[in-house]
Amino acid sequence: MSLPAASMPLRVYVSRDASALALGADATARAIEAVARERGIAIDLVRTGSRGMFWLEPLVEVEVATNGASTRIGYGPVAARDVAGLFDAGFTRAGAHPARVGPVESLDWLARQDRLCFARVGVTDPLGIADYVAHGGFRGLRNALAMAPADIVKVVIDSGLRGRGGAAFPTGLKWKTVLDAPVAQPAPGPQPSKYVVCNADEGDSGTFSDRMLMEGDPLCLVEGMTIAGIAVGATQGYIYLRSEYPHARRALDAAIANAYAAGWLGADIRGSGRRFDLEVRIGAGAYICGEETSLLDSLEGKRGQVRFKPPLPAIKGLFGRPTVVNNVISLASVPLILERGAAYYRDYGVGRSRGTLPIQLAGNLKRTGLVEKAFGVTLRELLYDWGGGSYSGRPIRAVQVGGPLGAYLPESQFDTPLDYEAFASIGAMLGHGGIVAFDDSVDMAEQARHAMEFCAVESCGKCTPCRIGSTRGVEVLDRLRAGIDRERQLALLEDLCTTMRHASLCALGGLTPDPVTSALKHFREDFGISTPRE
Repeated sequence: MSLPAASMPLRVYVSRDASALALGADATARAIEAVARERGIAIDLVRTGSRGMFWLEPLVEVEVATNGASTRIGYGPVAARDVAGLFDAGFTRAGAHPARVGPVESLDWLARQDRLCFARVGVTDPLGIADYVAHGGFRGLRNALAMAPADIVKVVIDSGLRGRGGAAFPTGLKWKTVLDAPVAQPAPGPQPSKYVVCNADEGDSGTFSDRMLMEGDPLCLVEGMTIAGIAVGATQGYIYLRSEYPHARRALDAAIANAYAAGWLGADIRGSGRRFDLEVRIGAGAYICGEETSLLDSLEGKRGQVRFKPPLPAIKGLFGRPTVVNNVISLASVPLILERGAAYYRDYGVGRSRGTLPIQLAGNLKRTGLVEKAFGVTLRELLYDWGGGSYSGRPIRAVQVGGPLGAYLPESQFDTPLDYEAFASIGAMLGHGGIVAFDDSVDMAEQARHAMEFCAVESCGKCTPCRIGSTRGVEVLDRLRAGIDRERQLALLEDLCTTMRHASLCALGGLTPDPVTSALKHFREDFGISTPRE
């Protein structure tokens, strides 16, 4: 028997995403509960993920009935001290208030996005199985359970999904390699023959999409990893989680426990006879462990160092077994592909860059946050239409895309579309989709030095070009900035960067020259050099 509509508790939504918590969301939520009790108002407070509009956090949403349908009206930012005034203004009935932003789904910032992977983030209870299912959850896994492994792999190949961790390797081809990989005789004792490993060691500057997904829709990652396991014949999965993400850890542990309890993980998934087990493992706190082979060594309990390739992890990975290693967003994109088909996903994007990319706007911008758009949107659109221009009000001089190893791009390249090949053509990379903006007060010579020093600090030390080259690079840049024999330092730096790019064992040393050479190319005046670069 259902309660009369007037007796139903008012549903209010407040984010528990780490970004919202840092801005006071817990205090706001407690204040809402306290004021509601004082005034005898029954509420159902739902803690969601973040919508990604960080300038509005803590964002409070109230569900109201409009023309027979429910609408969520947003107020933000709302500090704890603002809550009593919010009740006074009748926010429970969508009343007027200076913080009122209106129907959240209709906000231009959200409405113009292509939310596929992040469709549920900020909308549902991240840990609720029923809420997840009501919003399309596990439909992709249901379809996968009725398919042959090779057919699942083909769907992922046909979708055009490429690795969202930075390398952009076709996800389906990696899965096919693992599916087809011969399995050696099992070792003594129980050991899975193949593994699925999620690289959740998100460490690039200006990136937070993995964290937002894991905190705001962890069951989507659970579903994606389970589909991957069924597709390649793996029965064990591990999420290698960045140690600085305690909120994500709690969300993942709870989501995995709930999935086991509901039969979506374990020895007999929903009576299908298929098995997949999943655990969270905490990372070693080293940037280099974001590189897949270093991650695998760390996962095995060793010091995180880059392995020589071949063999590839898809052939000989975790504990010497064929292993799928994919990024959070890669795996979280899979359920939708299996639910709606390859063509649906492939219809988004341009060229060889299919689907959507969760873009993270950070740095000197008025409106930082997460924007999920199909490939093809330009940097300028993101910086100004979504980012709102610089926070300082000064001209945006440069952006770095793709983390600390990404090139620095000047204003003349802001019309470049977000597309893997388009970025490669200008000597840049999309990486994990993080964009960090700088206004015209930035010292690009200092930024170049920071990139080289970052490599020196984070190098695993296994190869000489990265270990020694980055240290010498810092010294050369210091002499160059000090004006000591500039022409000689430039020649040394160019030679050093060439060596690091072509002789380093992994991308850490191989990509470190990119921010340095791009800064020298586009911002030579910051190095005290007036002559144009050839």
